[in-house]
Amino acid sequence: MDNTLFEHAPVPRAYFSLALPVVCSMLVTLVYNAVDTYFIAHTGNTDMVAGVSLAAPVFTAMIALGDLFGLGGSSVISRLFGQRRHADAKRLSVFTFYAAILTGLLVIVLGFAFEEPILTMLGADPSTMPHASAYYRWIIAAAPFIILSMGPGNTLRAAGLPLPSMLGTVIGTVVNIVLNPLFIQVFGWGAAGSAAATFVANVVGDIYFIWVLVRRCDSLSIDPRLLWRRDGEDQSAGADVAKTIPADAATAQTAVSAKRRRARFAVPANLIGQVVAIGVPASLTNITQSIGVILVNLFLLPYGNDAVAAMGIALKIVMIAVLILVGFAFGAQPLIGYAYGGGHMRRLASILRFAYGFQCALALVMTATLWLGARLLMGFFIDDPTIIDLGTGMLRVQLLSTVCVAVVLVTTATFQSAGKAVGALILAVSRQGVMLLATLVIGERVAGYHGVIAAQAFADLATAVLAVALFAVMLRPLLGIWKRPA
Repeated sequence: MDNTLFEHAPVPRAYFSLALPVVCSMLVTLVYNAVDTYFIAHTGNTDMVAGVSLAAPVFTAMIALGDLFGLGGSSVISRLFGQRRHADAKRLSVFTFYAAILTGLLVIVLGFAFEEPILTMLGADPSTMPHASAYYRWIIAAAPFIILSMGPGNTLRAAGLPLPSMLGTVIGTVVNIVLNPLFIQVFGWGAAGSAAATFVANVVGDIYFIWVLVRRCDSLSIDPRLLWRRDGEDQSAGADVAKTIPADAATAQTAVSAKRRRARFAVPANLIGQVVAIGVPASLTNITQSIGVILVNLFLLPYGNDAVAAMGIALKIVMIAVLILVGFAFGAQPLIGYAYGGGHMRRLASILRFAYGFQCALALVMTATLWLGARLLMGFFIDDPTIIDLGTGMLRVQLLSTVCVAVVLVTTATFQSAGKAVGALILAVSRQGVMLLATLVIGERVAGYHGVIAAQAFADLATAVLAVALFAVMLRPLLGIWKRPA
């Protein structure tokens, strides 16, 4: 592994080298989301649009489970590389690979067993249930592939290979974009066609990732044999047994073989604990995104399916800004983790100073751009004037807090990279969890429909204030060198 980029390259160059491929992946994903929403919306079936919007959090939950091993694993692996513990990093990459597959298989079992209560909890009614169910079943079936894709997609960046990480996402998304119109319109599968395209795309993307891990990346692996190592002491003991029982050679040989077969799990328990400690907050960040969508949908349901459909489209557009910010924040996570793990605190301070400044400036630009184009963007997805009017207002309100989102994302990525699990956990359950629930309840009681629409913006502001306070407490040593050059 070449450490030049992580240790010696100018901060802007290192930052963009790692983050831009991730942002490109996010942009391709945005194109997919736009195409997916476009073809669903242009069926002219409002119930289908609402049904897919209601079931969409299930897909987000799959991504969240993938982040448990992807972001959690990459955080620990990047710090191990910074500490020059390459063998442990390689073993840990194998663990995260197979843990993701097993988790996906468990999701299939539980997902199909509890389909009806899950969809009912998400807010599906008799008019939206058929569409929500059709989408849901394909997404559940794709769980192992969706969850697995988040592993190599993140750990390859920790190994200094952001381009292959990006290509895996791009390949899968291109397949998805091509198959969407074919499955939805040509085959007439509707909501099921959208999810079926996602299934196939993730299979193709995973095949590419496996090829990269096997053929192009020496610092990571999928070889299950690395999960185990023979106990050298036991083998020596077996040899001693053979020497002390010469009268019964067969018995001695059996003892030797038994000792040599004995193996121990090679991945240190403390590293698995660190993956979980960081991966759980990372997963909760995405899970709370699903919870946030569910909460908003439930609070909007009394105002009709048109409101739910409009918010579903508006949130897709908001994700243009959010995913780009996510790409820049978490794309630089290996750089932050490597600097923290290697004790390069002045360089870390320079990285974070650049990250916060750049992200906030970018958030302002995207807010202005999307605000001005709000009605045009809503009209791109659907022709219904009522939904366009509703969605335009929703979209503009959601955009008010984009700078706050930038602050929260950079702080969250920093906590995850530095192994600050408590800080990451608090932020993970705040923005679209505890804070959003509080602002929804208060907003609805104070301002009704408009209070529900504005709830996320107020939740973002409160979470940003919390993020700044947590940073000052949990990374206090950085504050003393914040203004010093690297």
